[in-house]
Amino acid sequence: MNAFTYSSASNPDQAIAEFAAHPNSIYLGGGTNLIDNIKLNVIQPARLIAVRKIVLNQITPTPDGGLRIGAAVTNTDLAYDDRVRKSYPVLSEAILAGASPQLRNSATTAGNILQQTRCYYFRDSEGAFRCNKRNPGSGCAAIDGYNRIHAVLGTSAKCIATHPSDMDVALMALDAVILTHGTAGDRSIPIDDFYIAYGEDPARENVLHPGELITGVLLPATKWFARSNYMKARDRASYEFALASAAVVLEIDGGTIRDCRIALGGIATKPWRALAAERKLKGQKATDDLFKSAADAELQTAVAQKYNGFKIEMAKRLLAATLKKVAAMA
Repeated sequence: MNAFTYSSASNPDQAIAEFAAHPNSIYLGGGTNLIDNIKLNVIQPARLIAVRKIVLNQITPTPDGGLRIGAAVTNTDLAYDDRVRKSYPVLSEAILAGASPQLRNSATTAGNILQQTRCYYFRDSEGAFRCNKRNPGSGCAAIDGYNRIHAVLGTSAKCIATHPSDMDVALMALDAVILTHGTAGDRSIPIDDFYIAYGEDPARENVLHPGELITGVLLPATKWFARSNYMKARDRASYEFALASAAVVLEIDGGTIRDCRIALGGIATKPWRALAAERKLKGQKATDDLFKSAADAELQTAVAQKYNGFKIEMAKRLLAATLKKVAAMA
């Protein structure tokens, strides 16, 4: 681990000014992913700028009936908030499906949004493997290596690393909007536009500008989002990243699916909005055959590697099961 300096900011403008003065800096919130990567030499900042003193740890209602979640709200506080559990249960379920109670007590909303992959080759402490995310242009060792946990959707010849977050999958299904503050002012970024497909530059994962600070997340006031669920398949029952996961939100009237939001995790290079499945479902009668057909449609473009082909069938079955569960809710 390389030496670094440390400072603390008490407001967003101070944090941005600190970053401008020390360009090779990183904002520090809960640090549950960041500190690991610093210890592994995956990232080597010259300075850490602590932002926990900025008052961004509140969950407040919006004028239209939605919720604004501060960037520093812990995973624990968010998961157990009564408003979240009632109106956006898929979010609470996703958070509680990840990490451990101790980590959730420290991990923040913004930190979760910025989680980096657990790809073995990216996280190698010696940096000995080819990794375009870590050393652009060096190649991708995972494509020809052991790739059991890697992605089958959104991949490219440059990278097949899987996005690790559970929470972000739920946020994708809830039409969340990421709020930021930077030198150009405030931005509101729909989560579907926030993450970047790996493509030619896997090292660039999102649309944040250098020094731009996440300040919060907006959840819309959509009443039928209360009919939702998160399911996750993993190697063990707790403290394990998803091999496949599904966040499903349905609006059903008289047995017909009027609208839906679906996102998948554990199988893609970013929280994956399942648009093909949504198109199959809308306006149709909710049946087991329809759910299977929607899952098949979404995974049609999946590309398996040597060791992760099982994820395709796993994701199909998990998505169909989650759809069935949500459709059966009162």
